[in-house]
Amino acid sequence: MSTEMTTPNMHTPSNDDKNIATITHLAGTIFSFVPSLIVWVLKKNDSEYLSSQAKEALNFQISVLLAQFIAWFLAWILIGFVFMAIIWLANIVLCIIAAIATSKGETYRYPFTLRLIN
Repeated sequence: MSTEMTTPNMHTPSNDDKNIATITHLAGTIFSFVPSLIVWVLKKNDSEYLSSQAKEALNFQISVLLAQFIAWFLAWILIGFVFMAIIWLANIVLCIIAAIATSKGETYRYPFTLRLIN
């Protein structure tokens, strides 16, 4: 009996899909939501795995953008600068964790993410 958990109806991703998903997650640290939006729009009908990972990265980067916007407003009372640094660091760390997971073909879900794109 196998103890592995698999997502129903999701096939094992190809190496190309894993590589694109990995790059999509990493590119978010530099280019925000743009790479994940491009990948999702171009590949959403081609690969279920790639579509789900691009959507996940897109939702996370939108959440980061909203959090940075709120932190920018809080900068007027100085606490926002601390929040901006924490958000920036969390973005980098979580994107690296996501990239490692997708390079192995795993499905990654970001914590603390608004799932705006379904």
